Amino acid sequence: MRHFLQPRVLTQASLAALVSSVACYPRLTYWLNHPAPIWYLEATIFLCSMVLWGFVFAWHARYSGRPVIVFKMGAKLFLTVTLIGIVAAMMFHLWLDPSLRIMMPKEYPEDLRHWSTLMLFTLALNQLFHVFAPFAWFLRLLKNVKVAITLTAVFGAFVLAMKIWSLPTPVSPILLTVLLAVRLAMGFLAVSFYLRGGVILSSWWAFLFQARYLLDFTGHL
Repeated sequence: MRHFLQPRVLTQASLAALVSSVACYPRLTYWLNHPAPIWYLEATIFLCSMVLWGFVFAWHARYSGRPVIVFKMGAKLFLTVTLIGIVAAMMFHLWLDPSLRIMMPKEYPEDLRHWSTLMLFTLALNQLFHVFAPFAWFLRLLKNVKVAITLTAVFGAFVLAMKIWSLPTPVSPILLTVLLAVRLAMGFLAVSFYLRGGVILSSWWAFLFQARYLLDFTGHL
């Protein structure tokens, strides 16, 4: 915990949490019948994000040997991630989204404005919760990069499984198996990109994947 409580780490975590909470605000305005005032939800997101970002800034670089934010990355790496992101987005759009839209309609944006709020929320909080923080936590706990990558991917699949099992309509075993297998593969990719290119490259990957929703608004495919 001594690394977590360093002034530098607390300052970085506070600033990152502030950005996350502000970016999440538009998404909260779409939440009808929310159980608490938006200011309370924003404060909760800020405090929780500060803890999660604290994990990242305290342990990621120390135990992985890689910086959290990478400003200079090779063109080959960037182009590779871009290509993989486009392919993954198209595969989801064509083969999985039609079934998922029926199962979880609230997860899909209705218009461009809704998509922009979803994108901000994904970049500000989803990536932190599913990739950045758990990877740092597992890395600190086990001090093994490969094991931390694997467990982070498994964690993402576990969260998806909990969401699917909470749906009112049961999901077929075949579809559930496919979704979990795809989520595992996506988790491995996301953490690998994060490890090589930091927050910026991982966020670019998430942006490309979420950009597939734009096809629904343009009428293509």
